[in-house]
Amino acid sequence: MLKDLPHESVTSDRGCEFYNFEQIGTGLGGTKLYYPKPHQPWQRGTNENTNGLLRECFPKKKDVTDIPNEVIQMYVRRLNSRPRKCLHWKSPYEVFYSASLRLV
Repeated sequence: MLKDLPHESVTSDRGCEFYNFEQIGTGLGGTKLYYPKPHQPWQRGTNENTNGLLRECFPKKKDVTDIPNEVIQMYVRRLNSRPRKCLHWKSPYEVFYSASLRLV
């Protein structure tokens, strides 16, 4: 799922979806994969906040394979359009696409 998207690093959550994080890292080529220590949320930066935002849309233990792709994409657009303090109140879309345009 991630290999077709541009990425520099992935910071895992402590959930079971990353139980084979070594294989995930290998499958992503040169992408850095960070696996933080337990009970140290400051190692995950904005990852914890983003997880909270995701849980508003997709509660824990919800099987996302039952959710239509259109619904998932709607939530992706909503989250990526939301301004973030860590991005100087720009949205991830604004930051990503302005950086992409500078590369062209």
